[in-house]
Amino acid sequence: QVRLVDSGGGSVQAGGSLRVSCVAYGATFGWSCVGWFRQALENEREGVAAIGTGDGKIYYADSVKGRFTVSLDTDKNTMYLQMNSLKPEDTAMYYCATARGVQCGDSPLRQPGAFGTWGQGTQVTVSS
Repeated sequence: QVRLVDSGGGSVQAGGSLRVSCVAYGATFGWSCVGWFRQALENEREGVAAIGTGDGKIYYADSVKGRFTVSLDTDKNTMYLQMNSLKPEDTAMYYCATARGVQCGDSPLRQPGAFGTWGQGTQVTVSS
């Protein structure tokens, strides 16, 4: 059974950059939809980015388009989220997740319930 471990969060000033990572242990990502979600205090979990490991289709939330980039390194069994031009409203706990056996389909970022395995989260804090 796959286990996901998130890392790379931290504190940065507005306009700065961070890269968070998600390593899969126990199994490869395989044929799956893998994504990043975030949750700020008192907010619902929000989809940020997703990528299909088979078809390579990539999805971004409108709020991060042009600033965030999701990528996969299959040799390292790792997914990355490069975050540039960070804003205070990007402050949240960031979680990676995978929906195994499927590709992302339509609107994966609106369907966190479709993702069966989650990382423990890594905190990103952006100060103004």
